[in-house]
Amino acid sequence: MPDLNLSGVLLLDLCANHCLSITNTMLEHKDVHKCTWHKEHPRSRSMHSCLLLFFLSDIDECQRTTGICGSNSNCENTDGSYICTCLTGFSVTDPTLPPGTSNGCTDTDECLANICGQYGSCINNIGSYVCDCNEGFHIQSDATPVCQDNDECLTSSICGPDSICTNTPGAYTCGCRPGYAPTDQSKEPIPENGMVTCVYWEAGEAEGGQNGETMRWSKEGCWVAYSQKNYTVCSCSHLSTFALIMQIGEWLNRICVIIGLFFLALAILTFLLCSWNPKINNTARLHLCLNLAFSQLLLLWNDKYTDNKLACTVMAGLLHFFIVASFVWMLLEALQLHLLVRRLSQVKVIQRDGLPRPLLYLIGYGVPFVIVGVSALIYSDGYGRTKANVCWLSEERNFKWALTGPVIAILALNCILFGATLWSLRPTLANIKSDISQSKDTKLILFKILAQFVILGCTWILGLYQTNLFFQVVFIVLNSQQGTFLYIVHCVLNKEVDSLYQCFLTFFSHTICSSAPRDPEKDKRKRIDVFFIREKKRFKLNVVK
Repeated sequence: MPDLNLSGVLLLDLCANHCLSITNTMLEHKDVHKCTWHKEHPRSRSMHSCLLLFFLSDIDECQRTTGICGSNSNCENTDGSYICTCLTGFSVTDPTLPPGTSNGCTDTDECLANICGQYGSCINNIGSYVCDCNEGFHIQSDATPVCQDNDECLTSSICGPDSICTNTPGAYTCGCRPGYAPTDQSKEPIPENGMVTCVYWEAGEAEGGQNGETMRWSKEGCWVAYSQKNYTVCSCSHLSTFALIMQIGEWLNRICVIIGLFFLALAILTFLLCSWNPKINNTARLHLCLNLAFSQLLLLWNDKYTDNKLACTVMAGLLHFFIVASFVWMLLEALQLHLLVRRLSQVKVIQRDGLPRPLLYLIGYGVPFVIVGVSALIYSDGYGRTKANVCWLSEERNFKWALTGPVIAILALNCILFGATLWSLRPTLANIKSDISQSKDTKLILFKILAQFVILGCTWILGLYQTNLFFQVVFIVLNSQQGTFLYIVHCVLNKEVDSLYQCFLTFFSHTICSSAPRDPEKDKRKRIDVFFIREKKRFKLNVVK
């Protein structure tokens, strides 16, 4: 009895001979439609029963009609019908009706049921949700995403030997067993303004394509779980050796910046009020101090405007401008000293050497303006609030090269100028063995060039390598005291300024001030002459009376 399978229709031919037509009967049972064609026909000479039974195939409504169940739903085909169900994370709009185009599936807000627990916050997404646990808590499994406490005491060595660890919600405490006392009694509480950072010892590839590895402290994947003045709990999302770095940054930075601003103000007043050498143009060092003072003032109040987006963006741009301007004026000061050294043994007539003031202003403020303007055009969102909660340059898209690039270029030019200055001093150094005073002046100029380069240049180099607390503290101190160092180099160690200071201090004693170096014998004779002139006038007045 052959079986024929034609286009999904199962045809069973039960008749060996040709069957003639008879009756048709349609039977229906629930969702399954069956068509039975029952035929009976008497053959010639013998009666035979012929039965022809065939089943028609089901129509797949899910494939035939797109979107038959509506959005965010699944369609399941059945024999003669179909079933609609909502996707995971979605529910039907009207629960009393089945899903469909008129009764679609919408997102279920799982956060309404406080699904993450009391130690976490729920973030609802389209079709799902995310639990963000508080510090010191974690999600144990995806099946039950409830934030649970981290039992730090499971780490047996966390409190050390002969100690007792007590787990608390989000933290833990350490105590000694009876009969034991803490071995280190020199620990001090964390200051109120102290900032703690959890870090771990990270191995990375050496820079510059060199072989080997470099080790450094990294805070990637680590956070402060709990902190108070007596102890701090660190949590890391990876297994590694980690430690705690305490940054006493805020109060130390403020004290150092205030001291540096005081000496910057003294230096600015000195450069404005005193013109002790007509051969030297003080424009570069004056504006160097001014830009340093403005940048220090902005750094002092930098964290006060992080909540105001516009103010924070403007402050970051101004800070970038003043810092770049400080380096440009440092370069101009080095150029001025270089030009002075070149003419040290040639110029006999009193005149001001160096570049004219309009050109100095154009370079000193034009170059920083162009750098900041181009940086803002390339990446306008690069100025503003950073992850460190300060108004500064963004770390995205390597935007910090807007400062690092010009700084490196200026430091390189300073090195070239320093070498050129030494080269220009060769004939001068060869001819000053008999002139002791000129030798002292030349050495003082060299000292000023080198000291200024170290003070302004190397300080910012340290800022690029703040890998531990020591370098951070050194950078804070040296960077904030740039004005103090400039005041010492250009004012305290300057004999003309020293003479003027002595003149101001003894002004009420009728001392005659001079901008030239002081000669004790000459000053003594002048004081005697002034005394006799004053007494002579007094004698004449008495005679007249």
